[in-house]
Amino acid sequence: MENSQTVRGQNRPANHEEPKATVVPERGPLQRSARIKRVQTTAMILLFLAAIINYLDRSSLSVANQTIRGDLGLSGTEIGILLSAFSLAYGIAQLPCGLLLDRKGPRIMLGVGMFVWSCFQAMAGMVQNFTQFVLVRIGLGIGEAPMNPCGVKVINDWFNIRHRGMPMGIFNAASTIGLAISPPILAAMMLTMGWRAMFITIGVLGIFLSIGWYTIYRNRNNNTLTQEEINYLEAGSVVAKKEPMTMKEWRGLFKNRTMWGMMIGFSGINYTAWLYLAWLPGYLQATYNLDLKSTGWMTAIPFLFGAAGMLLNGYVVDAVVNRGAHPLKTRKVCIIAGMLLSAAFTAVVPHATTTWSAVLLIGMALFCIHFAGTSCWGLIHCSVTARMTASVGSIQNFASFVFASFAPVLTGWILDTTGSFSMALTVCACVTVIGALSYLFIVRDPIVDA
Repeated sequence: MENSQTVRGQNRPANHEEPKATVVPERGPLQRSARIKRVQTTAMILLFLAAIINYLDRSSLSVANQTIRGDLGLSGTEIGILLSAFSLAYGIAQLPCGLLLDRKGPRIMLGVGMFVWSCFQAMAGMVQNFTQFVLVRIGLGIGEAPMNPCGVKVINDWFNIRHRGMPMGIFNAASTIGLAISPPILAAMMLTMGWRAMFITIGVLGIFLSIGWYTIYRNRNNNTLTQEEINYLEAGSVVAKKEPMTMKEWRGLFKNRTMWGMMIGFSGINYTAWLYLAWLPGYLQATYNLDLKSTGWMTAIPFLFGAAGMLLNGYVVDAVVNRGAHPLKTRKVCIIAGMLLSAAFTAVVPHATTTWSAVLLIGMALFCIHFAGTSCWGLIHCSVTARMTASVGSIQNFASFVFASFAPVLTGWILDTTGSFSMALTVCACVTVIGALSYLFIVRDPIVDA
């Protein structure tokens, strides 16, 4: 099996020596200055809030699923198309987003992205038909595209490689906490003000937060750092060139074996996550005849399991790596184990006989898939040079969301065709196993400068 893991990814003669990933040496004990601690805390608070708003937006259609179907006369397949329109637009927008982020930085990219997606979220409360809703969902997907790559970039810029596990866990957990609190909050808002006012209110909150992000956050290259601060931030990281990526290097990522392994593998993560995000409220309502209020509270429980999985992953990875384990291999073990366990729990969900047993099985599936997913993003930190992190992250997200966009519409079609979610859950389990095998056999060496 060939080992050609440079950015260009071209075939080499057998006796050709590939560039190896080298790391910045540690110069004494790692010391964080008071300023670095302050920047880290501020950045994580803002990212946490942005992620919660982000997933309130994403959850709104899922929670309002049955009500909107009745008001606008939509079928299960059409709701699936609306859910898939977002994820497809989000995935495609990842490609230019990563390259722009590596050049422009998170301040402007997340600030503008959050403002755009919040405007489209508010517009969703004004739609009158299916076509208008599709267009709004596409705009929402494009606006949200910078969110995850910006989070990865911020953590990569302001945390040492040995200290990135917990902030990555917190950032990822914020999204799942957003998913967990969304159903009861959104259900209460719908019962109080209706689904249209719910969309508009959440959009306005996002607009205010986007202004706050742009006002407060500063990119790392816009700060003058001391040598001690630079030593802390760079010690142990993969050595990288200082200049931005060229288009040739960016295109070269698509010839890289590890890049393809990440794309295929993370597609298995996102297919599972997106299926439950899109259809969990509808599944519980349809299968167990729950009312809107009960659905909101029961839907929250599995996503709390998911948040716990993310936080536990951050703690476990940092603890194991700080004891001397290899950062890349540690994350691969977490990814593969988490995905296989998630697939097993998902496969059993159709056999649940009560609401609580279904909720607990889905909760364990989400715990495991998000435990794995946190290490997928962490894998970028320890296997990719700093100037490529946003591009690699966005390409990984592009592939996974384009693929995951089939989950909502395929599930809707299966529901319309069979009247049951069983086949959709079985398909999901199989996709997750394929993703785990990709991380096991394809993802090997770091992606380094040629």
